[in-house]
Amino acid sequence: MFSSIAPLARHNPFYAPHFQLVQDGVRKRTAEPAEASATRRSLAAASADEEYSCEYGSLKFYALCGVGGVLSCGLTHTGVVPLDLVKCRMQVCINLNSIFNGFSVTINEDGVRGLAKGWAPTFIGYSMQGLCKFGFYEVFKILYGNMLGEENAYLWRTSLYLAASASAEFFADIALAPMEAAKVRIQTQPGYANTLRQALPKMFAEEGIWAFYKGVAPLWMRQIPYTMMKFACFERTVEALYKYVVPKPRSECTKGEQLVVTFVAGYIAGVFCAIVSHPADSVVSVLNKEKGSSASQVLMRLGFKGVWKGLFARIIMIGTLTALQWFIYDSVKVYFRLPRPPPPEMPESLKKKLGLTE
Repeated sequence: MFSSIAPLARHNPFYAPHFQLVQDGVRKRTAEPAEASATRRSLAAASADEEYSCEYGSLKFYALCGVGGVLSCGLTHTGVVPLDLVKCRMQVCINLNSIFNGFSVTINEDGVRGLAKGWAPTFIGYSMQGLCKFGFYEVFKILYGNMLGEENAYLWRTSLYLAASASAEFFADIALAPMEAAKVRIQTQPGYANTLRQALPKMFAEEGIWAFYKGVAPLWMRQIPYTMMKFACFERTVEALYKYVVPKPRSECTKGEQLVVTFVAGYIAGVFCAIVSHPADSVVSVLNKEKGSSASQVLMRLGFKGVWKGLFARIIMIGTLTALQWFIYDSVKVYFRLPRPPPPEMPESLKKKLGLTE
């Protein structure tokens, strides 16, 4: 069995990037005339001369990326508070019918204002998460890229995106966990607390600091795979769109056209994000609602079918959410005139090693 698996493993994109790069490079060299290549390089150079507000990888760059993360995550998650409230109240058995039923139940019990319950911890928590998620992703991507070197960073760029996003999300979830726990208490336990100011001291008095971090491990289970898919899939989808779909180089596209590509790539990434993170999301939703339960107990009780309930509704929500987040984040970069490197290209030194240049 192992002898048959080994040859397949060697041909996956993580194990054998050299093989893929040789094919891509030969195809590019035969399909692209020298004049077109020279034109593309000159356009890229002209784009590089664009006036930016800061240097790529500087403290100001990281700080403004963090601002973009705050806006992209804080605004979008707060915007779906009503849907999130219904999801929590229905536990994880959510579909299009239960969404409408949940809205009706919530309005009957708490009025229209009840649909906004939990907006404060949602906005604060996901703003803090966005700050760490996007800001640290840029930090770790540059850090790990420098450690690998230019050639290896290109060869293993998918692994680089996965590692950088996982590292960033580890810290982002620590920032998110207290507000997420408070939000679920407010939304799912009628009479427990109506505001964040009421919920925080009550939770601390009952369970101490553990009340705010007992859900951090399930959050890691849900958010780290989600974020790894969100960033790696987005980066590779943008690369593929400019290579195979967009009829002109990125350097010739207007800022508006580039943002459209960003939105499309974000939505595609969001679909995959919803799929990989849904089981853990189901566990977190029930765990924060029930006192005294552990993640393993909830997982065993839900079973395989239970953790996948509501996937279609989650795909719609997360796909749109992820697309909007990337659109807002990239718009912030455009507004502040931050460096926005084009999709990666094979370094000249690597082309020479592979015999792709004369």
